[in-house]
Amino acid sequence: MLEKLVKETKLELLKIARNNPDIRLASSLSCLELLVALYHGKILNFYPQNPLDDSRDRFFISKGHGSICFYPILAFLGFFDKKELENVGKMGSFLGSIPDPMIPGYESINGSLGHAAGVASGVALALKYKNKKENVVALLGDGELNEGSCWEAFMFMSHHKLDNLNIIIDCNKAQMLDFTQNILDLKNLKDKFKTFDFEVFEIKNAHDVKECEITLKDAIFKKDKKTKIIIAHSIKGHGVKSLENKALSHILSADINEVNELIKGLENENNA
Repeated sequence: MLEKLVKETKLELLKIARNNPDIRLASSLSCLELLVALYHGKILNFYPQNPLDDSRDRFFISKGHGSICFYPILAFLGFFDKKELENVGKMGSFLGSIPDPMIPGYESINGSLGHAAGVASGVALALKYKNKKENVVALLGDGELNEGSCWEAFMFMSHHKLDNLNIIIDCNKAQMLDFTQNILDLKNLKDKFKTFDFEVFEIKNAHDVKECEITLKDAIFKKDKKTKIIIAHSIKGHGVKSLENKALSHILSADINEVNELIKGLENENNA
């Protein structure tokens, strides 16, 4: 079931990229399976007909520009009409080439990268003060861990023992202009996070949706007075050869002929 939903989500994402080559396709391809598992794997509580229901879990996306793959997921779940996916980036559409907080299902858009860690921390602390049971999840890119605001937030999480907070790191090892190791090599993230007394989980292959589902459930459902960090090893531009694992994939558009071939292949698979 989840594997089929991955293919359907990827098909819609590629159609969006064909219609609007300016989207950050490579960044979306690295976290697509993570988001499918999170939203279709019965991990988060959410309410498409009432997106701001108080009993919802809160999900914050820090790499907002790299979350266009979230559009099809929200549409499939009924947050808005699937037909809107045809209008991404067009005048008058609420689905922009870069997401906007008006989109049903988005909690906020943290334009300056690194901010979602702090925003999610504040929300998690507020929920604890109110004795609420909802979970808070934030998706960060590994490149934005260069930002000092992330590490301030990590200190805050650790100090307040925010066990209702779960941080997913989309560890695709690339950022805007190069691979992360060439910009600022953070080396062993697992060891760094353990010094904050976090519980650290790893997803070895973030493009295996079942592994994503199992590990996310293990982390998010566990309550032990610690913030959970899930390091998800992914590939930027996964599945698109003109983008996959390229140093500049963040700002490149995919080869249109390749996109058309991939769309045709996925359509044939889905119709088989």
